[in-house]
Amino acid sequence: MQAIEIKKTGGPEVLELKDIKLDEPKDGEVLIKHTAIGLNYIDTYHRSGLYPLPLPSGIGLEAAGIIEKIGKNVGDFKEGDKVAYAAAPIGSYSSHRIYPVKSLVKVPDGIDLEVVATLMTKGLTTFYLLHKTYPVKSGQKILFHAAAGGVGQIFCQWAKSLGCDVIGTVGSDEKIEIAKKFGCTHVINYSKDDFQKKVMEITNEEGLPVVYDGVGKVTMEKSLGCLKIRGTFVSFGNASGKLDPLDVGKLIAPKGLFLTRPSIAHYTATRKELDEAADKLFEMVKTQKVKIEIFKKYGLKDAVNAHKDLEGRKIIGPAIIVPN
Repeated sequence: MQAIEIKKTGGPEVLELKDIKLDEPKDGEVLIKHTAIGLNYIDTYHRSGLYPLPLPSGIGLEAAGIIEKIGKNVGDFKEGDKVAYAAAPIGSYSSHRIYPVKSLVKVPDGIDLEVVATLMTKGLTTFYLLHKTYPVKSGQKILFHAAAGGVGQIFCQWAKSLGCDVIGTVGSDEKIEIAKKFGCTHVINYSKDDFQKKVMEITNEEGLPVVYDGVGKVTMEKSLGCLKIRGTFVSFGNASGKLDPLDVGKLIAPKGLFLTRPSIAHYTATRKELDEAADKLFEMVKTQKVKIEIFKKYGLKDAVNAHKDLEGRKIIGPAIIVPN
C-alpha cells in the first residue's frame, strides 16, 4: 500500500510517496481500496500551509473505491460496496485507507468511480452553493468566477438546468468556449476586461442578486461591486491568494450586502444532510444534467506534477489521481 505524505509545508516538492501498512478497521470504520482520487485546489492550501495541518500528514479529501474490509458498527455498509467521500480526515492520496463510515456514501450502479472521484468535492460544493447557501431561482442572472475550471464546469451546467442565466469569468480567451459549452450565457475574460463594468452592462446597471467567488484575492472587491442592493457575496475559495481584510463600511454597508464563507462541512454535518446532497448529485449525473469530461489522469507517483499543473492553471476541467 502507498500514500503521499508531507513532513513540512511548501511547494509541490514536499509531496512524498511512501510505503504504508494499515491496521484493521475499528468501530465505525472500513478499509477502502481506492479506484480514483479527486484532485482539488484545496489540496494545495493544505500542502502550502495556508490551511494548517498537524505534521506529518497525508493529503487529499476526496476519493472513490471499493470496501475491502469492515469494522464493527458500520451500518449497512459491506465488503464490495462502491463508495465515495469528500471530507476529513485528510489522506485520500493513497492506494488504500481506513475511513469512517459517517462521512461515506454509497455510489449507485451505473456511475463510474473515476467520474465520482471528480464529483464529490466539486459536486457537493455546487449543491450547497445553488440549493443551500443562496437558493437560486429560475430566470436569475448570477455570476460565477473561474467558469471553465473543475467546479465551474459542474456549477454552470447545474445552474443552467435550474433556469439561471449564468455569467462566467475566465482567465484566458481559450477558456471562453469551454465556459459556454458548459452552460454560461455570457463569458468575460477578467484578465483583459473589467468584469464589474461588463456585469453592470449586462444587467442594465441593476447588478446581481448573488456572486459565487472561489478566486478570492483578485476578484473580491469588484465581485462586491457587481451586486444589487441586499445582494449576497458567496466567498467559497481563494485560488488567487488569501483574502485581504474587508472594509465593511466601504464595501458592505452602502448596499446592505450579505457575505458568507461556506464550506462542504457546513452543509454535510449530519447523515441526513450528506445523503440529501449526494442523492441530488448522483441524480444530476444519472439524468445527464451534469456531464463530466475528465481532463487528465495522474499516477500517485505523479502527485508533484499534478500540483504544479494545478497551480499553473494547466488543468482545464476535472482531473484525478489513479493509484498505480
